[in-house]
Amino acid sequence: MAKITINAMKDGPCIVNLDGNRVATLCRCGSSANKPHCDGSHAKIGFKADEAQIEA
Repeated sequence: MAKITINAMKDGPCIVNLDGNRVATLCRCGSSANKPHCDGSHAKIGFKADEAQIEA
């Protein structure tokens, strides 16, 4: 069975890993021009959020 880990980075995007390999970087700030993927807009707008991790 595959191991999926989602890391919500402090003040940044969600990093999705499948069996230890990054498969996506997802926007949490809502300002990305490439939704649902992160384009770095969080740094430009000063997005603030706590970090968290989910494993499945």
